[in-house]
Amino acid sequence: MPHAMRIRRRTVEHVFGTIKDWMGRSHFKTRTLEKVSTEMSLHVLAYNLKRAINMLGAPKMIAAMKG
Repeated sequence: MPHAMRIRRRTVEHVFGTIKDWMGRSHFKTRTLEKVSTEMSLHVLAYNLKRAINMLGAPKMIAAMKG
């Protein structure tokens, strides 16, 4: 299914590549599954916040967080 792989490359692999670049292309800084899960969650949160700010703009993002 080459078409499905093209779609996956565009949507999913870019995100993980970006996060990996932010991490310095190294392993996780923490050990144990619980801590690694927390570290990855923080990376994903940062990615999503940065993306939302780029899409909405900082003022709209702040207004949305205020309620």
